[in-house]
Amino acid sequence: MRVNIKQLREAELVRFVEGLGQEPYRARQIINWLYKRYASSFDEMTDLSKELREELNRKAFIPELRPLKSLTSRDGTKKFLFELDDGETIESVLIPEGDRNTLCISSQVGCRRACRFCITGRLGLRRDLKAFEIVDQVIAVKKLLRGLRITNIVFMGMGEPLDNTDEVIEAIKRITGPMGLSKKRITLSTVGIIPEIRRLYRAVPGINLAISLNATTDETRNRLMPVNREYPLRRLIDVCRSLPIGPRRRITFEYILIDGVNDSDEDAKRLLRLLRGIRAKVNLIPYNPVPNHTFKRPPDERISAFQRILRDAGITTLIRKSKGVDIEAACGQLRASYLRVRGG
Repeated sequence: MRVNIKQLREAELVRFVEGLGQEPYRARQIINWLYKRYASSFDEMTDLSKELREELNRKAFIPELRPLKSLTSRDGTKKFLFELDDGETIESVLIPEGDRNTLCISSQVGCRRACRFCITGRLGLRRDLKAFEIVDQVIAVKKLLRGLRITNIVFMGMGEPLDNTDEVIEAIKRITGPMGLSKKRITLSTVGIIPEIRRLYRAVPGINLAISLNATTDETRNRLMPVNREYPLRRLIDVCRSLPIGPRRRITFEYILIDGVNDSDEDAKRLLRLLRGIRAKVNLIPYNPVPNHTFKRPPDERISAFQRILRDAGITTLIRKSKGVDIEAACGQLRASYLRVRGG
């Protein structure tokens, strides 16, 4: 059986090429072809001997994501649906804004966390992605868009990254290593898996952390996010307060505003008290209505009032505009619609 060359971590790849009678530096050459030049075949690796390329073709293969569908929004947002080797599907979203091109990538097929406002959560968890499948989203989008420069990467697509920590950490190491993107340009969003937050900071210090908060009391957060029963609000905030974030760095707290659920002045004031002592930034995300759901977007004046309370207290607070509303850009929507059409 041929080896998936991208499945191998660097030390494993070194052992593999040594097993072919080659010097260890050949592994670094292969890595450069995979993650700097995005080679899709060994025949492209022209600084390897013809004999070695033939041997690699016999013993290994280079997997690639299969693009199934892409949509472009009026605002320039592009959404991609990719098929994996086993027939499962994942989504990635490219968000252009000024001189930034941010790619939102998935870490799982589906998600087990079942947040009530999230379509992906309704799909359930199918499986974790491997590190190469996470990184291949970046490569596939670059190839489809003919070398477009991706300036930022966010782990905010399908899945909870810290339910798949080992593979996510390996993916980050490949993105910041041979692919050369700075850790400062990578953001990981989590519902708050406390032990894994600590492990992430030990393994890849310097990346940006975003906490999906969405409530200011355990009662409300339990209702919106079942994970809160395992890792309650106060414990999560205490961990955030203790993290060794670098100078001039902040933790981002994402807060989906839902009409009549978590958008009151009292919620805003409780949020201020929760964040006291943390170098924090708040992203307010007005709820993006989806079919067959009772949640609603708050009125604009309520959103502005919530922001004003936080800003007046000195918290940097942004209202994040919904991107790609016309192309099913909420995580899970494109996959769900594809499965309905396919009958899956």
